[in-house]
Amino acid sequence: MFAAERRQLILEMVRANGAVSLRELARVVQTSEVTVRRDVRALEAEGLLDRRHGGAVLPGGFTRESGFPQKSHLATAEKTAIADVAASLVEEGEAIVVGAGTTTQELARRLARVPGLTVVTNSLLVAQALAHANRVEVVMTGGTLRGSNYALVGSGAEQSLQGLRVSRAFLSGSGLTAERGLSTSNMLSASVDRALVQAAAEVVVLADHTKLGTDTMFQTVPTDVITRLVTDEPPAHDDRAATELQALADQGVQIAVAGTGAAPGAGSDPVPPGSGRPRRDVPLPGQRGRYPAGQFRGAAAMAAEPLGPERTARVADMRRR
Repeated sequence: MFAAERRQLILEMVRANGAVSLRELARVVQTSEVTVRRDVRALEAEGLLDRRHGGAVLPGGFTRESGFPQKSHLATAEKTAIADVAASLVEEGEAIVVGAGTTTQELARRLARVPGLTVVTNSLLVAQALAHANRVEVVMTGGTLRGSNYALVGSGAEQSLQGLRVSRAFLSGSGLTAERGLSTSNMLSASVDRALVQAAAEVVVLADHTKLGTDTMFQTVPTDVITRLVTDEPPAHDDRAATELQALADQGVQIAVAGTGAAPGAGSDPVPPGSGRPRRDVPLPGQRGRYPAGQFRGAAAMAAEPLGPERTARVADMRRR
């Protein structure tokens, strides 16, 4: 494929999806990430798209929200690895909330094997993944169906969460920065996600590396309320993603990095919680030795570790607001 053809295809993919990772672009145009990065840089110089950590987005600073069909085909290996690590944080008999998104849908498929679990969700996709799990109780919010991501939103969803208390909230979003925290492109989705956060003692964010450094319109969770981040390992050349993770760690967010090398494919059986596969809690490219001791935890250690008094107070204060 000639360079002009590659760049036209790259541009069409970004326009169709809003945001696409370099890995996915390289796979579609059947070339190396190095070549794709060069193409993306050329297209950015022409003002046709913006580069982001490990990917490309529509120009203008804030990405628009992609629909479920587009999101479901993006960063699939990364989402699978992240879901494996996140599932290992959940214990038998626990009560949790799970927000909407394709990454949380992958998490739900793995939670189907956790006995005595109670899952509160506003996502039809999460509920569907758990529908035949006879040892898991699923509680759905009320609300109005938002067809683009199969989630229940609006005042009905928010009111049904009032008075709820669970151990953890698992949320995804459109972007994550150390400055603003988790954000999304839709106001109604952001409002429901904030209600989910207020119901939980801990907040676990699931975000692949392409979302790091991306800032979208509506803040969902401020950084000082995020307890843990589960992400995938950024490419070795992606110093900006490593810098963003360093900034999140400096603000007290505990970070687990999931490796994608051993991740099962999209059609594989869910990995049982506690299996430890696949996960690599390692320093990030270009950041070796910079993280303070203890910022990276194994999943089991992260789950057992109590929150510090300052972060507990911040979460409690957000609930009161």
